[in-house]
Amino acid sequence: MSRISKEEVKHVAHLARLSINEEEANTFTKQLDDIIAYAEQLNELDTEGVEPTTHVLNLQNVMRKDEPLEWIKKEDALKNAPDQQDGQFKVPSILE
Repeated sequence: MSRISKEEVKHVAHLARLSINEEEANTFTKQLDDIIAYAEQLNELDTEGVEPTTHVLNLQNVMRKDEPLEWIKKEDALKNAPDQQDGQFKVPSILE
């Protein structure tokens, strides 16, 4: 019993803007059916009492706390600018 049809594979390929021929559709149908069958084996596992997880490792945020710091003054930032106007960096226009 196939869990996915060739028409469904062609439909998904169309949605993904992929051009596949009949031979590829047959190959992908078999491969996707095998993947779905393997994933269905997970339903046979006894997961009673197992906490749902989003990741196998206990990851924690390793970023520093976001605190405002003293930064350079506008004049210091602009002093090396190749071109400036009215206290702003002046860059070449990219739009007409």
